[in-house]
Parts: sequence; C-alpha cells; structure tokens
Amino acid sequence: MKRYKRKIRGDGFYRDLLDNLYDGVYFVDKDRTILYWNDAAEKMTGYSREDVEGNHCWDNILRHVDDKGFNLCDGNCPLERAMQGGKVLDSEVYFHHRDGHRVPVLVRVSPIHDSRNNIIGAVEVFSDNSPKVELERKVRELERMALLDPLTKLGNRRYGEMNLAGKLREFKRYGWPFGVLFIDIDNFKDVNDTYGHDAGDKVLRIVAATIINGLRSSDVVSRWGGEEFVAFVANIDKEKLLYVAEKIRTLVEASSIPIEDMDRSVTISIGATIAQKKDTAPSLIKRADSLMYRSKKEGRNRTSM
Repeated sequence: MKRYKRKIRGDGFYRDLLDNLYDGVYFVDKDRTILYWNDAAEKMTGYSREDVEGNHCWDNILRHVDDKGFNLCDGNCPLERAMQGGKVLDSEVYFHHRDGHRVPVLVRVSPIHDSRNNIIGAVEVFSDNSPKVELERKVRELERMALLDPLTKLGNRRYGEMNLAGKLREFKRYGWPFGVLFIDIDNFKDVNDTYGHDAGDKVLRIVAATIINGLRSSDVVSRWGGEEFVAFVANIDKEKLLYVAEKIRTLVEASSIPIEDMDRSVTISIGATIAQKKDTAPSLIKRADSLMYRSKKEGRNRTSM
C-alpha cells in the first residue's frame, strides 16, 4: 500500500494529466484514506489537497448525502460498496461544499486492483450535476433587468411575482400544472441577534444555494423578503411536489454554516400547494404562506401540504 501511495504522488505525468481534468478525482485505500485529490476536486468542493489528503473520506469533509438527506458515510458509501462488490458504481449524490451548502454531483466509483487482482482501494470521479451554465445566464439576465437579489444571487420578489403571473396565465389557458413552495428559515432572528448580520447573510446565501441546487433548471425560485423564499415548480402533481419540498428541506438540514470557527446547522419550514383554477396570485401565495406557518406551529423543519 505504501508503494501504491508513493506511485500516485510521485508520478508527475499522471498527476498532471489528472489535474487537467474538468471532473473531480480522488483515490482512497481500503480504509478509505484519501491518497490523492486533483485540482478540479479542489475547485468544486472548496477543500484543498492539504485539507483532505491523509484523512478518511468520512472525516467531516464531503459528507455525501442522497436526495433524502441520508448520510451515505454511515452505511451506504459508494466507495465501500464498490470495493466490497468489486464493481463500478454510478450514483447521484450531494456533497458538502466547504462554504456549507450542498452541491449535486454525478459520481462514478471504480475499485482499484493490484497485479494479483486484489482490491487495494478505489477511485471516485465526480462531475457537477447543477444547472450551472443556465444559472449563470439567468444571473446575468436578472442583473440587466434589475430583478436580482444581490445577496443570494436569486431573483428578487418582483421577479417572483412576474413568474407567478406568467405561470397562472399558462395554467388557466393551457392547463399546465405547477406548485408553489413557500420557504422560511427557522429561528433566523436568533442567528442575527446572537452572531450578527454577517452571519445572517452567510445563512441566507447558503440556504439559497442549496435550494437552487435541489430544483430543476425549469423551476423558478426567488427571495421573497427577509428570510423567505418562494419556488414555483412546473409540471408537477401533489405527490411529486411533496417529494421536491422534502428533498430541499433535508438538503438544507444536511448543510452547515461555518460561524465563529464552528459548523452550525440550519433548518427551514415549507408550505407546499398546487395551483387551482380559481386561484389568483394573492390567494395562491396566501395559502402557501399559511401552510408554512402551520409547519412552524407544528415544530419547524417540516413541510405542510
């Protein structure tokens, strides 16, 4: 194993080759100790080689979760399954960025064999699964039209209201269904009062990034005001809307916010509803808002449908 580690670190040609890939790549040994971490992995995760090499992959680093927020390091690790089964595995997961938010990635894990065909480790290749190009285009367009919330880089309330009016017109004319998620950060005032407004701004940015990464590029989310966000989810029924809401809620819960050299958790309460033919923009938002307050009253960190 030591020879294997020295070979990875010492072979300049292969290191340069891997460092020029767009995808993140890292190697682990059978104990899941990270032996190599390429440049793209640094850029995508915010963690440098010095942060991760020599540590186990579960050592409070990427903390992969699935779309239900389940921590894969606690029993369903793709690296471990690939080494145990000796097969290549593909999966869609969310890793923990150094800044705190969750990022969707496509992962491919392959076992590594020695000359005697013994499994001595694994390699994971991961690529960004977020609609980054489309998001960047939207940000530029929103800036041009003065519809951008500068703190979270989401559309502002005016942008949300414009999208809601458009979706209601499409629904009543063509029957295209959509749902509304009214999202509020739990105990946000306590964060501001305890740690200051800079910490509150950090919470808003991380929650916003996690929400947008949990939606499709065809969905719309805006900062409605203060610590509130509203998302419009297209072509969806009640069951699927609840799934999307719960995915976002669990991803936020699985994120962390670095405040005063400690990782702090944050949760959200959600009101979810499907648009009806009789709805107006105010009635639809009022219903979603009321459902969100029901989530607050029933203990927070939950979705009311």
